[in-house]
Amino acid sequence: MADLQPFRALHYDLGVAGPLQDLIAPPYDVVDAEQRTALLARSPFNVVGVDLPRGEPDPYEHAAGLLARWQAERALVRDPEPALWALEQRYSGPDGEAKVRRGVFARVPVTEYGPGAIRPHERTHPGPKEDRLRLTRATKTNVSPIFSLHSGDAHGPLTAGLDGAEPWGEATDEEGTVNRLWRISDPERIAAAQEAVAGSELLIADGHHRYETARVYADEVGGEGEHRWVMMLLVSLEDPGLTIFATHRLLDGLKETAKQQALRDTLLAHFDVERVTAEELAPPLTDGPLVYGYIDSFHQQPFRLTLKDPASADRVLEGQPEAYRRLDTAVLEALVLKGPVGMTEDDISHLDGLGYSRTDGEALELVRSGAYDAAFFLRPTPVEQVQAIAAAGVNMPPKSTFFYPKVPTGLLFNPLV
Repeated sequence: MADLQPFRALHYDLGVAGPLQDLIAPPYDVVDAEQRTALLARSPFNVVGVDLPRGEPDPYEHAAGLLARWQAERALVRDPEPALWALEQRYSGPDGEAKVRRGVFARVPVTEYGPGAIRPHERTHPGPKEDRLRLTRATKTNVSPIFSLHSGDAHGPLTAGLDGAEPWGEATDEEGTVNRLWRISDPERIAAAQEAVAGSELLIADGHHRYETARVYADEVGGEGEHRWVMMLLVSLEDPGLTIFATHRLLDGLKETAKQQALRDTLLAHFDVERVTAEELAPPLTDGPLVYGYIDSFHQQPFRLTLKDPASADRVLEGQPEAYRRLDTAVLEALVLKGPVGMTEDDISHLDGLGYSRTDGEALELVRSGAYDAAFFLRPTPVEQVQAIAAAGVNMPPKSTFFYPKVPTGLLFNPLV
């Protein structure tokens, strides 16, 4: 069960490094070259220099040197005593609704996936894991946290009495999310938070590659020690601010190929097809039949696709649990991507003919401009479905969930020595 422990965090000294606002960055896998340059222009201490390293001859050793130099300059300092950290994120998502999500930074032991311990919910790719492993080997530090979900309210005991208290740090990220962080060292509050999650499994929401890297690294080092733990932000499954959005699928390589006709035939065979407006492309989240929005660059006409018969999904996903056979991303992958489009697992892993978009407008524009040949607009995956599929021991296709907001990198670091 969940073993939530305080830790001696490494963090910025804001009096030396400057405002937290200038020091944090989005997770490494969403930062492009232009954004990396812009982040470093804010501050030479911006965490992106370590988390997304550059430099010759070895970028990872460059990252380790940078981390060591910041500590020598006292821009980064380590707490003398262990603590938990409470995080509050005030945000408005792509739907425009204002919400608050709360979580707890802690360290948890690195274990194998399994019942009663920790579960993944999505498949991972080898490339990012190798990158994160090389960074961990060089820096001997968790540079960014795993984002996990649990039952019970660990945040409540920590924040009792914090109303009106000044946070340790505050930063507004590029999406407009206001992140406020408090350090909690009171033993009674820590014990109450630990008790709140003691009987809970942990479900990884974001950071599968980093968690699997932590397991490999722990076994490489061997023995006992700090390397057997990993930094996590833990958020309650019951938190009203827990939000999941959809990630739409973009297809390329269809023009003037047999795939184009084969795709059309498959959609007409398995789906009821209805013309809709561009504003109706993203299907509503309902308990009804499986439904997608669809548009291609050939006809530029938006459609709504409604699965005629669940048996179609049952046949292509035979042997999979019920919850998985009703998962929008799984049905699309099996019935369409691996069907008429002819994608292999390797194609999906390496984005060969496949792209993703997290906003309706971007997906529509990428098709209308001809950058992609077609787009499937998906519904968000309900958190209950995520839980059910994880409990069945099955991993979803990549990008089946888009938990919002992201957890910034640079709020805290966890040394592994």
